[in-house]
Amino acid sequence: MSATVLPLHRNGAAPSLEPMLNLVAADMNQVNRVILARMQSDVPLIPELAGHLIAGGGKRMRPMLTLACARLADYQGDRHHRLAAAVEFIHTATLLHDDVVDGSGLRRGRRTANIIWGNPASVLVGDFLFSRAFELMVEDGSVRVLRILSGASAVIAEGEVNQLTAQRRIDTSEERYLDIIGAKTAALFAAASRIAAVVAEKDERVERAFDDYGRNLGIAFQLVDDAIDYASEEAVMGKAAGDDFRDGKVTLPVILAHARGSEADRTFWKDAMEGRRASDEDLAHATALLGETGAMDDTLARARLYARRAIDALAPFPSGQPKSALVEAAEFAVARAY
Repeated sequence: MSATVLPLHRNGAAPSLEPMLNLVAADMNQVNRVILARMQSDVPLIPELAGHLIAGGGKRMRPMLTLACARLADYQGDRHHRLAAAVEFIHTATLLHDDVVDGSGLRRGRRTANIIWGNPASVLVGDFLFSRAFELMVEDGSVRVLRILSGASAVIAEGEVNQLTAQRRIDTSEERYLDIIGAKTAALFAAASRIAAVVAEKDERVERAFDDYGRNLGIAFQLVDDAIDYASEEAVMGKAAGDDFRDGKVTLPVILAHARGSEADRTFWKDAMEGRRASDEDLAHATALLGETGAMDDTLARARLYARRAIDALAPFPSGQPKSALVEAAEFAVARAY
């Protein structure tokens, strides 16, 4: 991918999630035990289908944020293990539902559950995982945690509906696009981070700082995803390149390229988003326009801005392994594009 902006990392090495993975490794083992236990059911299809998606890899970014923020808050208990599992169940449930809505055939390089078991099973197992998540929240006993995670779940659903109604609408504004990704992606990043401050019994300032970190990280993460949909191989994305293009999802790169293009370019984008230009040649043309108009570079620059805001939110906290891991996670969110 051609880009004029550079990754954030300061020491010359490519940023990675390894510091965070190392930081929370022992805690993640406990989270995985909870996940395994709570996805069991006397109905065999439920653990089979849920296990397919959960075992399919993925960064487990959201539960790791709960665990890493708990470490930064110097939390010494174990409540965060079940809550991190609840966060992962919420995320997994939304993936199952999203793949049905999008008609996706691949996720993380594997066939999606809806392709293997069908749409009804995927929707219903997603509902089961949502239910398990709420069981875990209730068992925790904190009304504040329940309010944060249940609120995020509602916002995610609103974001998905907003995205659905904006699909194939080339007149989607940048403001609406940011509302969509703020809801469907950033809300769970923010909630996953914020609940760590609650279990650690920190004050509202720490809650807000963790929320700001997670929310800005989530926006940066989604901006990069939307950019590399046009420019990465399937092995990088874990899905077919150009899925957003063919699905008529009007993301920031498209919004910028459409606004900056010629009349012919704008006609192309309208036709493409409305489903009349969806061939491999059309995708190649779209990718070329994103480069020519600077839309790709500017989307990635915007992602860097949000990643920097995430890092700045951690300024009040002392230096150390937890803070360093969270900072590098924000750097990694952007570096995936390079």
